[in-house]
Amino acid sequence: MLVFATSDKGGTGRSVTSSNIVYRRALQGGDVCYLDFDFGSPTAGTVFQIEGLVHGKRGRGLHSYLQGRIGEPYSVDVWSESEGDSLRHQPLRSGRLVLFPGDSGGGELPSSPEMVRRCADLFLKLEEEYEMTLVDLSAGRSHAVETVLAATAEPQLQSLTSRWLVFHRWTRQHIIAAADLVFGEQGILETGARLGHDRDELTRQIRFVRTAVVDPSSDDLAGLRPAQVAWLEDCNYELQRLAGKHGLGRTLVLGSVPLDPVLQWREQLIADDDVKLRQIANQETLDAFERLAQRLVDDNAWEGL
Repeated sequence: MLVFATSDKGGTGRSVTSSNIVYRRALQGGDVCYLDFDFGSPTAGTVFQIEGLVHGKRGRGLHSYLQGRIGEPYSVDVWSESEGDSLRHQPLRSGRLVLFPGDSGGGELPSSPEMVRRCADLFLKLEEEYEMTLVDLSAGRSHAVETVLAATAEPQLQSLTSRWLVFHRWTRQHIIAAADLVFGEQGILETGARLGHDRDELTRQIRFVRTAVVDPSSDDLAGLRPAQVAWLEDCNYELQRLAGKHGLGRTLVLGSVPLDPVLQWREQLIADDDVKLRQIANQETLDAFERLAQRLVDDNAWEGL
């Protein structure tokens, strides 16, 4: 399964949420890999706490592979190379967790036929080795988005299961921007159709993920005044209406991630110990990542549209 993670704006929590999804899926027993296609800022190594990859891998990452300078992109086993306490050893019954970093200082890569071919070849190879390949894309209408749309339109990839996650914060501005990225001019659907995708089929592959969602009824907000809670409830209702108006209604939402101080102040994987022992993260956040990992591979969550 190929999973493409994108967003129209930066600051949506796309990368940290995607990283937590693959981490949770590995803990659930799936063999997963994470490809850092955020070419302008390949910093996935930071989230996985791999010191030597905080800015990518110079001359050996995905940039170099896609440009034909190397035969195989560099990859690292997160369980054995991470410096994070919860990642130093692979838990029993968990699956593989592998990171493919970008190149440090690589920059954006305009799409080309050769790059598309190499991208398609890589996806085919990883499909044979992993249950899930998650590709973290640059924000907006990027070269990375165009490259993977062109690659997945190739005949040899059309039989593979592809799924798109579009991340947005739970605000007016982000809802409108996410809708435009998918449905707007030169958005994912229009670009995909131009490159050879069936528009209806591509539409069925897309789900939205809401991040930094504030639940007015949460126990964490128990200290707010009644007027503040009422105002939050009104805001949440207006956002629900806006999302439905722009095609981001609940039937197209794969899941939501609550506002969590850990994710706001430090982009990191949230381990069970962070909730149960250290008590720095919320159980609701961990549960949200767990559900997203499960629903991502559940065909029932992608049917009926």
